[in-house]
Amino acid sequence: MTPQSAENLDTPRGLAFAVTAYLLWGFLPLYMKALSHIPAAEIVVHRVIWSVPVAGALLIVLRRTRDLQAALKNPRMLGMACITAVLISVNWGIYVWSIAAGRALDAALGYYINPLFSIALGALLLREPLNKAQVAAVVLAAAAVLVLTLEAGRVPWVAIGLTLSWGFYAFFKKSLPIGPNQGFLLEVLILLAPALGYFSYLTVAGTSSFGSSVTDTLLLLGCGVVTAVPLIVYANGAKLVRLSTMGILQYIAPTMIMLAAVLLFGEEFGRARMIAFPMIWAALVIYTVPMVRQMRKRPG
Repeated sequence: MTPQSAENLDTPRGLAFAVTAYLLWGFLPLYMKALSHIPAAEIVVHRVIWSVPVAGALLIVLRRTRDLQAALKNPRMLGMACITAVLISVNWGIYVWSIAAGRALDAALGYYINPLFSIALGALLLREPLNKAQVAAVVLAAAAVLVLTLEAGRVPWVAIGLTLSWGFYAFFKKSLPIGPNQGFLLEVLILLAPALGYFSYLTVAGTSSFGSSVTDTLLLLGCGVVTAVPLIVYANGAKLVRLSTMGILQYIAPTMIMLAAVLLFGEEFGRARMIAFPMIWAALVIYTVPMVRQMRKRPG
């Protein structure tokens, strides 16, 4: 099998990796809800700290530490990684806060909008041409955000913040010339010093939740696993399935977040959301169907 044909096939292993990653992200709100009594900044700190040993152990097992060592000696790559590290930490912070504040539906909306924002970003910054379906999808998504803004009297900043931070993270991540697993470890290593600094401050001030109870300590320790594992599984799955397949599977997580928000967390769907969410879903269908057809027409 040629490399080109391999890229255009969905392998069972790749599908298992991809579905597992999105399911893990879909269940993540349940974990974060259990930590909702802890400030979001402190949770992000522990996501960073405990992701380092998980991601580091993986690279050691895979024997891919040389790329990381080279990246640490490359000022340009370090600068780019600093940008992606800041963006992913902002994304984590908004997400964790939204779950604790009863805004999980806004988080789901943000991740629904993200693929549409990505194609708009590609058109604006990379001058990638948009077809009519893509333009219609982006306009429909923008209209949905406008509906929410007019109804609530304020901009849905949680959804927009998650969309912008993840969209730009993915954009700059593409330019980072290092493998996804090595790149993730590089990012959390960059964030490790400020994370340890804030953790030390909380400890000295006597306000740290770590060690306050067995449950909280175990949940904070587990932040590394629930953060690193889905990203690592996703990165490996993306190499073994078609782009169109990943495009469809990515809607698993926000759908699960939405269901958890309504059925488990008791968040109100409301009139504006009843209008906006179907608009977003319609936009995603308009965006996804032509992409799937195009991928099927390709040889191999």
